[in-house]
Amino acid sequence: MTIHRMDHVGFVVEDLAAAIAFFVELGLELEGETTVEGAWVDQLVGLEGVRSDIAVVRTPDGQGRVELSTFHRPVATGSAPWEPVNTPGIPRLTFVVDAVEDVLDRLRGHGAELVGELAQYEDYCRYCYVRGPAGVIIGLVEELR
Repeated sequence: MTIHRMDHVGFVVEDLAAAIAFFVELGLELEGETTVEGAWVDQLVGLEGVRSDIAVVRTPDGQGRVELSTFHRPVATGSAPWEPVNTPGIPRLTFVVDAVEDVLDRLRGHGAELVGELAQYEDYCRYCYVRGPAGVIIGLVEELR
């Protein structure tokens, strides 16, 4: 076997504290925070002089983790596009929740905006996409069965 498990997904945000608050409101738990810098980080990300703050949040079952990072240096030379959901390469994270409308209402207080509408697929699920921190698309699924 080559792969043991998927460890985490990660993305860069401008406001780390706001991103942590968003995911904690969603129901994830803060696992830890740290600052990274030095030659090993420069090697890893292919940049020089990196200094980055990182936070990891995890799902309540401990199986899923999201790494949030913000870079103090070097300064970013561009930004990821806020493109439509069908654009190749657009990241999307999806979470199963108890009550999608309740979660959606709570996340709106943290800047979340619906991408389309809350939709229901037969008697199987209610599903919506919201834009979260840094424009990342977050899927919210309420299972109906």
